[in-house]
Amino acid sequence: MYWPKNLLLQILTPLQRYPGLMAVLAFASGIASYILVDRKESLAQLIALCLLLSWLWLLLDNWLRERVEKRFGIALSPNIVRFVLQMVHQESLFFALPFFLAVTHWDHAQAIFTVLIMLCALVSLIDPIYYKKLAPHRTLFVVFHAFALFVVLLVVLPLLLQLTTSQSLAAALAIAGVLSLPSLGALIPNGHWWRFPLTVLLLAALSAGLWQLRSFVPPAALRLSTITLSHNVDQQQRKPGRSIQHLDATRLHQQGLYSFTAVTVPRGLREKVFHVWLHNGKEVDRIMLDISGGREQGYRAWSHKQNFPTNAQGQWQVKVITESEQLIGLARFTVTAATH
Repeated sequence: MYWPKNLLLQILTPLQRYPGLMAVLAFASGIASYILVDRKESLAQLIALCLLLSWLWLLLDNWLRERVEKRFGIALSPNIVRFVLQMVHQESLFFALPFFLAVTHWDHAQAIFTVLIMLCALVSLIDPIYYKKLAPHRTLFVVFHAFALFVVLLVVLPLLLQLTTSQSLAAALAIAGVLSLPSLGALIPNGHWWRFPLTVLLLAALSAGLWQLRSFVPPAALRLSTITLSHNVDQQQRKPGRSIQHLDATRLHQQGLYSFTAVTVPRGLREKVFHVWLHNGKEVDRIMLDISGGREQGYRAWSHKQNFPTNAQGQWQVKVITESEQLIGLARFTVTAATH
């Protein structure tokens, strides 16, 4: 049977001839999924599922190649296998990129994570760097491979399984780590009894380190549509009053402040978020809110803070964060001296 082989070659030939084509297609599918994710369109889920299947193919690579060769007589050359691996990396990184670009706060440390995704996506696109600089260094390549899987899982787990941002982060760390275990094990010489436990310890240390840096990771599934600080909220219309950025301490103590937010969440997903009030960089209050997805303009919720310190003058921030301390958005206001 030659038609499967011919079909495979027809698909791979233009992709090999135009190596940037997969990156463009993946980036376009990422934008489409980002637009559709608010309404839980089946197309967005289908794209995410295809991404996971491509990673499953990599896991079953040797077994599948043997079965394909035995069933169809198609012997895939190492060059084709390497190209498919590069294609999956491109597909994953460029697919996830629009999600992270849309939610990253560029004056926050999470910008480092998004820039790293951009650099990895660029490396996957440039053959001389990917094949001659990255691939020959096995340790570096394993880290690159695990990072690409970690990034795409952060996007597809909330979309497919309705996991919260915190659950997705923990699951992505665990899955990327476990699936990298065979590759990490290959970096340690054979024949030593301590090889496997050392690999597990190394993996656990890496995962623990990444978890400590979780505030650097933008919450790919969440987007802050609105944040307004006001003295009042129309609870029937669910709308805030006039936005406030400057006020004196007298009005602050008399009326307090509402922090009104609208957070866009995929339909079917429920999240716990926190309004964290900071005075001159120091946390003074943390208020939990439950939100759920399904509204294009975002789920509207607010907290009302009335208990302010006596000396409230200075710079204030209200941060909207996830359970895992990932920043969704923030607002700033200044309190001046009390008037008499």
